[in-house]
Amino acid sequence: MEETTVLERALASSSDIGIKEKDTQAVATILNKLLADEHVLYVKIRNAHWNVEGPDFHAQHLFFEGLYGELAETIDDIAERVRSIGHYAVGTMKEFLKLTQLTEMRYQKNDSQGFIKELLSDYEAIIIHIREQLETVGEKHKDAGTEDFLVGIMEAHEKTAWMLRAHLR
Repeated sequence: MEETTVLERALASSSDIGIKEKDTQAVATILNKLLADEHVLYVKIRNAHWNVEGPDFHAQHLFFEGLYGELAETIDDIAERVRSIGHYAVGTMKEFLKLTQLTEMRYQKNDSQGFIKELLSDYEAIIIHIREQLETVGEKHKDAGTEDFLVGIMEAHEKTAWMLRAHLR
């Protein structure tokens, strides 16, 4: 018997919510990839929170703490959305790293500006990815609930990206 892939295991469950199984599977795949991106971003923000140095340490330490607190809720909501459409959420670091589009960076300096630039780039990448998936989720897969859910995440990330950009000016 062949070993099942991460996504095949994650998509092994189902539910009857008025959307075809093939469509909920496709949407769960999109959500699990987003879940991976969000979790990797969460770890990167925790790194910034723990390791930021410089004259703005205290303010940035608190700022990063707020960001990862908000993101923890988003991560939970995404995993629960996957479950609510009848599938399993990925949940291991190995799976997250396999599915994410984000990369890890190691800075020579732990200054807030470097961390903020990296986090801004990640938020923008996630925003673009979500925007690209909206039509697919809503029109192609007929999942207006997930489409609306993704719009909410995108809007929250756009606000965070604006705040990060403001730190760089």
